[in-house]
Amino acid sequence: MTLADKTAKALERVTSALPGGGEQRAGQLEMARAVADTIEQKGHLVAQAGTGTGKSLAYLIPAVLSGKKVVVSTATKALQDQLAEKDLPFLTEALDRAFEYAVLKGRSNYLCRQRVSEIEVDNQLSLDGVASSATVEEEIEAILEWAETTYDGDRAGLAFEPSPAAWAAVSVGPRECPGKNRCPKGEACFAEQARSAAAAADVVVVNTHLYGIHLATEAVLPQHDLVILDEAHQVEDIVSSTLGFELGVNRFRSLSRNVGSILADDDLVGNLDEAGEDLAEVLERHVDERLPTQLPDPLVTVLNRCRDRAERINNGLKGVPDDASEDVKTRKLRATQAATALIDDIDKVLDPPEADVLWVEGRNPVLKVAPLEIHDLMKARLWDERAAILTSATIPTSLPERLGLGPEEHELLDVGSPFDYESNALLYCAAHLPDPRDDEFMDAMINELEMLIIAAGGRTLALFTSRRAMMAAADELAPRLPFEVLTQDQLPKPKLIEKFSADEALCLFATMSFWQGIDVRGPALSLVTIDKLPFPRPDNPLLQARRDLAGRSAFGTIDLPRAATLLAQGVGRLIRSATDTGVVAVFDPRLAKSKSYRWEFINALPPMPRTKDRADAEAFLTAIRDR
Repeated sequence: MTLADKTAKALERVTSALPGGGEQRAGQLEMARAVADTIEQKGHLVAQAGTGTGKSLAYLIPAVLSGKKVVVSTATKALQDQLAEKDLPFLTEALDRAFEYAVLKGRSNYLCRQRVSEIEVDNQLSLDGVASSATVEEEIEAILEWAETTYDGDRAGLAFEPSPAAWAAVSVGPRECPGKNRCPKGEACFAEQARSAAAAADVVVVNTHLYGIHLATEAVLPQHDLVILDEAHQVEDIVSSTLGFELGVNRFRSLSRNVGSILADDDLVGNLDEAGEDLAEVLERHVDERLPTQLPDPLVTVLNRCRDRAERINNGLKGVPDDASEDVKTRKLRATQAATALIDDIDKVLDPPEADVLWVEGRNPVLKVAPLEIHDLMKARLWDERAAILTSATIPTSLPERLGLGPEEHELLDVGSPFDYESNALLYCAAHLPDPRDDEFMDAMINELEMLIIAAGGRTLALFTSRRAMMAAADELAPRLPFEVLTQDQLPKPKLIEKFSADEALCLFATMSFWQGIDVRGPALSLVTIDKLPFPRPDNPLLQARRDLAGRSAFGTIDLPRAATLLAQGVGRLIRSATDTGVVAVFDPRLAKSKSYRWEFINALPPMPRTKDRADAEAFLTAIRDR
């Protein structure tokens, strides 16, 4: 019996065992069989599976039945949690085949037992000079209490979200960690325990950032036969970011604090801090700029000064005696590794490969470096090495090529969605509004949003392409509406979604992080609004470089696919179950009027009826509200 036939039978059993009794979906079965065939042929599959397909089970069941070592990579924590806390535990009971699974995160997500030991020995909460405040000290105290009971050291197990300063005091990143064999607490290390569990498991769940680091180093994950890249539309950007690095004042401050806990040399530490401040001052002049390969002279001068100061730190650390305590020796190793990594990165900035892009961004400016393209690395480290499944609810047609997969090297599949969009949804475009680039657009958009929210009776997720637009709309509408208006900043994301889902008379205004990975089902949501077509910023330095490379085809190959995919993700927040109904309202008239690209957007969306008449949308919403 083929793996595809075994998968089909197992899928039937598994879906019947779902809580409440599930039913097989044609698209889910088609995808599951295609995944099974791809695994047997050691090939590559790019599968677009719309909302409601049940794609997680469609790829997990054949992956488990294959007996292969599998890594599942997700772009969002929400999906990672769903796999680890729901889907995989369910399959251990529902499948006839026994298997083990594990979740592996980056090292800095785990509590460091050695850092905790150092805090307890020093009897100080501002370890290594971490900026101390009453709040940070209270957080560290709470983390130390949690450290006595946690079984895995994963920061996700904390009852609160620690501040960066507090968590930095009790964790280490890959640039600092001396490794299991050179750390006094190496045998009890939470991160190493997680890696051991991953090595023993049949299925390992990671995030795409960690998988990108593995592709760069080939040293993070255990050897595996199959990788499943879920939310594949984000792979290019995430992997590109992991292959790069950044330089900013915080790296210098962190290193100086670490060194200050070992060396009693205020001049050495102070000079390093000063160099970092000088770098920040020069970078301020270039915020949001793409830098030429031939760097400006003032930047070269300050980078050489920074390198010299880091070299002096390394030389100073060599003077720490070999017979020092284990804690001091471990701190020395951490500081030496951080200084060496800093020197290496400065060298890469001073002499960057032609394929890298350099730019400056942020309120606290950082110099960022990332590769222009990743297809060669993906081909050498992934496609030529193992079978792969790429899947998402929406996949740009250009994605396989951008990731280095030639047309003859992969199979394409689109199984659609089982939901009845024709009956349950309506797409409204406010074609009468001004162009979004017009000064009158904002006021007109807010007025349109108000009328739709009134018709919906609240129940609105309003998505915006910028924080400025979100706050302007919230500030204007909160006193005008008879419904509470929440913004994404008011509560932690899980709490915010929980509150919104529980009360139908609420509106939630949010930006890009809420365009995907949000699952609100039932009557709490019947209206999703989108202020503008989500074209990427024209001044994004990395995309600018990709546009330059693409030449005249840049808009069609870089900007348009990204915007269409993101719009589809935002629209996908509306219908999350077979009984959901509602309206998607796009306030950008270009969706209705642009002759050159409107169909690129519409064809990326579910097949729902369309209207340019607000009365149609209001009638649809009123009918839902009054049911």
